[in-house]
Amino acid sequence: MSLSINTNTSAMVALESLNSTTNELDSTENTISTGQKVSTASDNPAAYAIAQTMNGNISGLSAVSDGLSFAAEVVSTTTSAASSIISTLQLIQAAVTSVGQTGIDTATVGTEVEGYLDEINTYARDATMNGVNLLAGTGDAASANGVQSATLSNTLQYVTGLQGSVGTVSSVATGAEALTTALGLTSSILTAGGSTTSATDLAATLSAVFGSSVTPSATDLQSMIQSVQSAITTMTGYASKFAAASNTITGMESYSANLSDSLTSGVGALTDADMAAESAKLTSLQTKQSLAISSLSVAKSSSQNILTLFR
Repeated sequence: MSLSINTNTSAMVALESLNSTTNELDSTENTISTGQKVSTASDNPAAYAIAQTMNGNISGLSAVSDGLSFAAEVVSTTTSAASSIISTLQLIQAAVTSVGQTGIDTATVGTEVEGYLDEINTYARDATMNGVNLLAGTGDAASANGVQSATLSNTLQYVTGLQGSVGTVSSVATGAEALTTALGLTSSILTAGGSTTSATDLAATLSAVFGSSVTPSATDLQSMIQSVQSAITTMTGYASKFAAASNTITGMESYSANLSDSLTSGVGALTDADMAAESAKLTSLQTKQSLAISSLSVAKSSSQNILTLFR
């Protein structure tokens, strides 16, 4: 190779090698600092695009999970209230059945039943969560439990997946009805004469129609007991409905969590760096950079050797 003071080919090659090594070193250091082999689109356009789409789905699933958690809490609250209501209905059945015995003060039993009916509506009104109540009617004066009844919702709707599919759980009472009305206990109850009227209820039938000492006839007693039994059957059916909805929501929560974990693993496979490999690469590049600097230093000094030819 000829020596020239105008063109130092060795220095040019050494400089190119140093620049290349420095660029690789910078890239490796960035990978180690971020923990990602693909942190920007320039690293790998295809992998970056796929990862961002998957990250969007993960965010969507997070919102779905939050909605399902809220739905689960609403249904859980409703199920708990329904269980208490069924227990109270059983007490009403026992009280109504007792008036068939001679000597029972039906007026007193009527007062007792009235208290039970108020208790049922209280359970229903208190089962309100964030403006959603599946037991009390929106027109019930106290149904909102601190929320204006005009804004109270009697239907629970929740998103079940990334595509926007929704699930719904409808209420027991609708419109202006209190729960006891929806169950048929505070309207259309048979009176002593065997007729029905919307102006009476079970408690009024016991206290007002029969008075304090009149034992109801077998027909009247059977009608009242059947009304309570029907209410228990209806409420049990709704309790089963809420329990089934709870199981469905729980299953969806589990599926969403598993899907989110799978997507997160997929993003990691596309973008996460192998830190052991990157550590080894960093050591190699640092050594290579030191050698390139030494090589460049030698190449630069070679032009100085030309001066010895003229001495």
